[in-house]
Amino acid sequence: MLLAMPHGVAAMSHAVPGLVETSNNLATVATSADKLTIGTSSRSSISSALQAVRDRIRSVGELAGASVEENNPYPGWKPDPNSKLLGIVKDAHKKLFGKEPAIKAIHAGLECGIIGEKFSGMEMVSFGPHIEHPHSPEERVNIPSVGKFWNLLRAVVAELAQR
Repeated sequence: MLLAMPHGVAAMSHAVPGLVETSNNLATVATSADKLTIGTSSRSSISSALQAVRDRIRSVGELAGASVEENNPYPGWKPDPNSKLLGIVKDAHKKLFGKEPAIKAIHAGLECGIIGEKFSGMEMVSFGPHIEHPHSPEERVNIPSVGKFWNLLRAVVAELAQR
């Protein structure tokens, strides 16, 4: 079963070069006296691709005779490099800091996925202060970046209010 379980990159994004679109991580394996528990973490910016990898995991487990339990998935969020909102953020950044922002897409769960699932078609961007070592005991925020983030957020909201 472990050999058949999908692990790693399943698909790369066609819209954003170098960005993983769909993946599964064989995250944990734990044993007890009479049970082996395997945990996986699946991600995708495309909801149908996420469901497909989850279906494959379920099929592999059931074919091996395992009992398969699923938690609710973290919804994906497909970035739109041509978003008008992204253009507003880029313009505000350039006005405030005198340079173009570094635009990146990451293969991780973001709140935009949850919000976008509730409000289909809404334009979204995600930005914030610089976080170091996220989700670890060493997680911390770069303090000077908090002020820069706040100023950018205020500028974007002001521009949206004028429109």
